[in-house]
Amino acid sequence: MSHFTNLNWTGVVLAFAAYATLGALWFTLFFRKQYQISLGRENETLQNNQPVFIIGPALCSLVITVTSAVLLQALKIESLDEALAFALLIGVGYLLSNTINIAINPNMPRPFHYSIITGLYHLTGIAIVSIILTAI
Repeated sequence: MSHFTNLNWTGVVLAFAAYATLGALWFTLFFRKQYQISLGRENETLQNNQPVFIIGPALCSLVITVTSAVLLQALKIESLDEALAFALLIGVGYLLSNTINIAINPNMPRPFHYSIITGLYHLTGIAIVSIILTAI
């Protein structure tokens, strides 16, 4: 439990806010149309304004942020170079590969298109989280 009590919670809150904001912008503004195409719903209005589609991803981003803060602290990562290396390792090794694994199923019409959009979001997000947590 000492890993949690010794965290820089200001950094965690700022990193989480950045990650969650990036997600909102990524899927509703930056890549909205490509995201719809990846889901096979390019001619539909996505029904993603229900609380589960807002709160769920935010909570997942919070868990990823807190976990990253614990790992960065435990691994004694203190430089931005180390933070980016950590982000690439975690981003590709867990977040991107897990996104691809989830996307490869019969209900996903364009799994690799989806994986690129969503995986790059998580890779970008974990890089931002790692930089903020290391810098603060």
